[in-house]
Amino acid sequence: MRAVVFTAEGEMSLQERPTPEPGFKEILIETAAVGICGTDTHVFDGEFEGTVFPLVPGHEATGTIVALGEGVNDGVFDFAVGDHVAINPSTTCGECEFCLNGHQNLCPQWNGLGVVASDGASQQFFVAPSRNVYKLKPDTDLYQAALIEPLACAIRGWDVLPRRLGDHVLVYGAGTMGLLMAQLAGRAGAATVSIVDLNESRLDVAAECGIQNRFTSADDAERAKWDVVIDCTGNIRAIEDALTRVKPAGFFQDFGVAPADRTAQYSPFRVYRDEISIVGTMAVLNSFGRAVELFEAGAINATAMISHSFTLDDYADALAMFRAGTGRKLQIRPNDTQSRVLIA
Repeated sequence: MRAVVFTAEGEMSLQERPTPEPGFKEILIETAAVGICGTDTHVFDGEFEGTVFPLVPGHEATGTIVALGEGVNDGVFDFAVGDHVAINPSTTCGECEFCLNGHQNLCPQWNGLGVVASDGASQQFFVAPSRNVYKLKPDTDLYQAALIEPLACAIRGWDVLPRRLGDHVLVYGAGTMGLLMAQLAGRAGAATVSIVDLNESRLDVAAECGIQNRFTSADDAERAKWDVVIDCTGNIRAIEDALTRVKPAGFFQDFGVAPADRTAQYSPFRVYRDEISIVGTMAVLNSFGRAVELFEAGAINATAMISHSFTLDDYADALAMFRAGTGRKLQIRPNDTQSRVLIA
């Protein structure tokens, strides 16, 4: 089978590899689609903490079960060859302080498939632990369903926010995560939702997703402060600006992934005087099953969000396009033979 491999920091190759065999309580999956996101660029650039090269990238994945390892259905599971599935890429030790107190996403041995030390889904077939595999309805679009993993991250983001009825919410960044956080805001009780992005074509996508207030600068909005401000860019200048937009007693969420060695400036006095809460959110925590259900219930406009699909041969082109901020959600479809423009 063929696989994209990040061989070292800033280096990749397309390799022929043996098809993996599923081990104990593992499932072998034929990859349908895997999304590209900002984490992939950080991994490729050597900016993500703990990444071990060589590594097959790809953590936003769906596919079809082709083989079951020993013991898969000995407990609560009922998987079968041919099932359509989505994969939670996060694995943890299950034994440390954080795993035992309900914060598994903060496990010191946290490992994301395609992110840290285990191969991901940018290959024709991959294996995943059965506990990380979620069955989809037969009629669920396998390509669009690759948005379930980022949706699960967005749900975790809202889990650590207050979700007060009538709040006014401002989101920085109209990429995939910003669009998901903004689309969920109404379900979290927001009275109004606003989104900021310098890229006007991304704001057009936000309009298609039903987000009414769209700006290239928060200065253009009718209000100066918001109850909840969420940064989904990871851009230091955006973060610094976003922190000035929080109402007294409001919340700022650092959602976007910034390089680990970067710092942002803010006014500690304003945080003290205005009782501003600053919260982070890391990956997925008890939210993947809810993401499957919300996705299949039509909670997000998936059709508007995916613009291009790429073959494994064109992975480098897809990564370059992502960096350029062109298009919408970009996907790798490892078993396709032709790259496609889905939305011009």
